[in-house]
Amino acid sequence: MDLFEQRIKELREIINRHNHNYYVLNSPTVSDQEFDALLRELQDLERDYPQYQDPLSPTQRVGSDISKGFEHVRHERPMMSLSNSYSIEEVQDFLRRAQEGLGGEPSEIVGEMKYDGTSISVTYEHGRLVRAVTRGDGVQGDDVTVNVITIKSVPLEITGMDDLPDKFEVRGEILLPWKSFEKLNEERQFNEEPLFANPRNAAAGTLKLQNSAEVSRRGLDAIFYFLLGDNLPFESHYESIMALKRWGFKTGEMAILPSIDAVKDFIGHWDVERKKLPIATDGLVFKINSLRQQLNLGATAKSPRWAIAYKFAPERECTRLQFVSFEVGRSGVITPVANLDPVLLSGTIVKRASLHNADIIEQLDIHEGDMLYVEKGGEIIPKIVGVDEKQRRPGCQRIAFVTHCPSCGTPLKRIEGEAAWVCTNKWGCSPQICGRIEHFVGRHAMNIDGIGEEVAITLNKSGLVNDVADLYDLTQEKLVALDRFQERSAQRILRGLEASREVPYARVIFALSIPFVGETTGKVLARHTRDIDTLMTMPAEQLAAIPEIGPKIAQSIVDFFAEGRNRSIVERLRAAGLQMALTEEETAGQTDKLMGKKVVISGVFAKHSREEYKAMIEQNGGKNVSSISGATSFILAGENMGPAKLEKANKLGIDIINEDQFLSMINE
Repeated sequence: MDLFEQRIKELREIINRHNHNYYVLNSPTVSDQEFDALLRELQDLERDYPQYQDPLSPTQRVGSDISKGFEHVRHERPMMSLSNSYSIEEVQDFLRRAQEGLGGEPSEIVGEMKYDGTSISVTYEHGRLVRAVTRGDGVQGDDVTVNVITIKSVPLEITGMDDLPDKFEVRGEILLPWKSFEKLNEERQFNEEPLFANPRNAAAGTLKLQNSAEVSRRGLDAIFYFLLGDNLPFESHYESIMALKRWGFKTGEMAILPSIDAVKDFIGHWDVERKKLPIATDGLVFKINSLRQQLNLGATAKSPRWAIAYKFAPERECTRLQFVSFEVGRSGVITPVANLDPVLLSGTIVKRASLHNADIIEQLDIHEGDMLYVEKGGEIIPKIVGVDEKQRRPGCQRIAFVTHCPSCGTPLKRIEGEAAWVCTNKWGCSPQICGRIEHFVGRHAMNIDGIGEEVAITLNKSGLVNDVADLYDLTQEKLVALDRFQERSAQRILRGLEASREVPYARVIFALSIPFVGETTGKVLARHTRDIDTLMTMPAEQLAAIPEIGPKIAQSIVDFFAEGRNRSIVERLRAAGLQMALTEEETAGQTDKLMGKKVVISGVFAKHSREEYKAMIEQNGGKNVSSISGATSFILAGENMGPAKLEKANKLGIDIINEDQFLSMINE
């Protein structure tokens, strides 16, 4: 072993240990700067000495943007689901049935948390991670190894353990912590993308992304709760979980419960304490501890007889309204927000909840200082679901919706046929201006690094940026003259502005903040107009005839470009070098062969990746959709199409075509 190979191996061990300390033990022993320096050293060595590359190196946790479609893999042992219970009486019935199944033999119960994520099975051989597979239908699932290795709480390699089996399988839950989840939904809300309903959906969606670099960025976590393998050296479930913990796996809260009273206490304790956890939970799991007894009890067709889930009731809290604030969005819509006495709900402190619009305030009949019922349940966004009128203070006034913009004082105008009130002073209302700047620089728009909410406000207040075109007039000298602005920050913004000149035309459309034009609509418009001049001059009737546009969006586009200042901004952006048309590469091979078709992709393909097929569908005028419905035109199916999708397709009479048929279809 030469010196470079030795140093690479040493760095991998050090970095893996630091990852374990930070992500599993929550007790880092080095600063972020020290950790980053070690990681950079390893990245440099692996680049210079590629003969020592290892797919399980900690440098691979950043993921890649060229992941291929997922292969379907059959589970060595079926992944069953648990039966549910909702009361202590149902738990007692489970224990009684277990005792009867064991012929009256005494048994010990283990209680543990039920985490609300997506199930995963990870296989290790000789201490190295070799495969990670989703639950799927319980018989087979998707091989998502490329994404799971980006999760820093998942051990890639286990060394120095005398009792480690040559091969074993560990099962657990892939989770998105509340903090990461809220950050992700804030990004999606800002980009006008559909929000994830809960961390479970977000974790499941993230794990199936074809871009493992994006998976890494989102910050998934993992907790493991079950060990399987041949001839394991343990007699109880509790022992096996303690072994997992010793081997470096992140495990959840658990306890041995000697009596039904202990079970009741466990439920009572975690019904309160779970709200303080940084991850989502939806109940508890009770298991027979003895592995021999588990084997003797066996399973039904769907569930083991030696375990049961206990589900908590949906969360609802009552807290006092401090005041209602009225906030201005980038489109000028005024949103009322209930500012509350802080209350713990589903693992997070809730201080604010949207009241949506004037009609909702009126329906709820909210008065000053009311006690409001707040719910999350499975949803992430707190919502006001009612008022405790019995606790209403005498003489309190009803909350009235504002009549003038709270920022600039402009009289509000109600949008015809809608509940929204709008400030029409779009060029003089600071929150609207700053909101458009934030949107323009966002990751899904122009992706200009270094400009967030605070910087956007600073740039606007200083007079440097009054519309998005002003961004391209910024210089190093102008930026460093601002308070608390350093050269490095200025250079970062200027690099981002330079790189944005290569951003495709479709994203430029999205970045302009045309009302009702989201990211997907921007792609549709780019494909059909091909350049900004065509888009700016198309009449509403032609725009509405484009699939998925319709009259409302069409009129919004026409109104947007009818405004002289918007056209001026476009011209200044064009002069700054932004892409205002599709490139030759983007237009080459474009057809209308799939125009109006909604296509679902399922399975594993031999000739092209899923991402390549998605691009082909869009290139030929079709639309990629994720779920099957009566509106689905056909399914492009590879090997091992999911059985649930196959059943639904057959039920709805939807055509299923293979990749040869598809390629023939678009090459005719």
